[in-house]
Amino acid sequence: MPRVVVGLSGGVDSSVTALLLIEQGYDVIGMFMKNWHDETVVINNECPWEEDSKDALMVAEKLGIPFQTIDLSKEYKERIVDYMFAEYESGRTPNPDVLCNREIKFDVFLKAAEKLGADFVATGHYCQKGETETASGKAYQLLAGADKNKDQSYFLCQITQEQLAKALFPIGHLQKHKVRELAAKADLITAEKRDSQGLCFVGKISLPEFLQQQLKPKQGEIIEIERSFSPINELEVSEAHDLVSGILNNPDPQFSDSFIQALNILSEPVHYQKNDGRVVGTHSGAHYFTIGQRKGLQVGGKPEPLFVLETDTANNLIYTGQGDDHKGLYRNCLKINTSDISWIEPHKAISENARLPIKARVRYRQTLQEAILINAGTAHYLWFDKPQRGITSGQFAAWYKDEELLGSGVIC
Repeated sequence: MPRVVVGLSGGVDSSVTALLLIEQGYDVIGMFMKNWHDETVVINNECPWEEDSKDALMVAEKLGIPFQTIDLSKEYKERIVDYMFAEYESGRTPNPDVLCNREIKFDVFLKAAEKLGADFVATGHYCQKGETETASGKAYQLLAGADKNKDQSYFLCQITQEQLAKALFPIGHLQKHKVRELAAKADLITAEKRDSQGLCFVGKISLPEFLQQQLKPKQGEIIEIERSFSPINELEVSEAHDLVSGILNNPDPQFSDSFIQALNILSEPVHYQKNDGRVVGTHSGAHYFTIGQRKGLQVGGKPEPLFVLETDTANNLIYTGQGDDHKGLYRNCLKINTSDISWIEPHKAISENARLPIKARVRYRQTLQEAILINAGTAHYLWFDKPQRGITSGQFAAWYKDEELLGSGVIC
């Protein structure tokens, strides 16, 4: 019988994952990943790892399966935490959960499972795995979860064919309420446990306190940009928009130098200067904030809430604007260096000077948006039918065809 190691997180999803695999006849081992030692930044009432570990052990005992804890804190710090610090320090916004899946769960954890003789590793992700036949043999697909409110395929957008071949997602075809029903029927302690909103197998952290471990507070100014002000040449942007739209609407588009130049203009993140607005407050460090953020600015007395439009970590300035519809929050296009592109099935990658109509999201839980993926050689571009709010450098854009996640890349 095939052996599978389940990443038991102490939550209901991984608990039912183990339950279903046992019912399907697998030889199941439960393993809890300890990724973090510093409890000072973990919000104690939001699933600290000690409580999760105990719950995972009780689930394993209830199901009658072997259980062990593996300490991956060294690898987690090197591959995830150090990356987070570097990204925030440079003014970019990382997504550690995407990297945790690629670097920890389906790499370090998978290798540890294989040492136990495992054929597969399984997680409680709400996504599904498909299979297709290609000219070179079997290929695996990453498909959205059946529960659209819980679909977590985005978090696995960077895993490879080799990793996906070894992965099982037993609850991906279920609705969340059904998962809880199965847990309750099996009398599992996690049946009614709240879902964790924290970092991968760590718990919910206080991000400012977490970042302050390495990125020290540094007081700076908050600049408000009026709605009517734009730091870009509006005519140039309008002409670039018309050029790109016209070419992409052509049945046989030609990727000219002017087309690529227009895409670069439209995908460039907004950049302000201090004299573009006025000082309305102070902050404790530009590297603690991200584009689109509302909470934490602590500036009152405005008709509408302030949202972060840009963070300038070099000069320690935050640029903000009133209202969720401030034009500084929106653009139609983003750029991804081709070296940062990852395809779940490499044979589905589009060739240079080609385009592909897809649906895409630039953050977890965002509704999929109509878009066109463009391969321009050294860079790929995502062109959206409608302007997108809060496109953020460092985050992952992921694109789909129907229910299948095709690929992803780090936004420039």
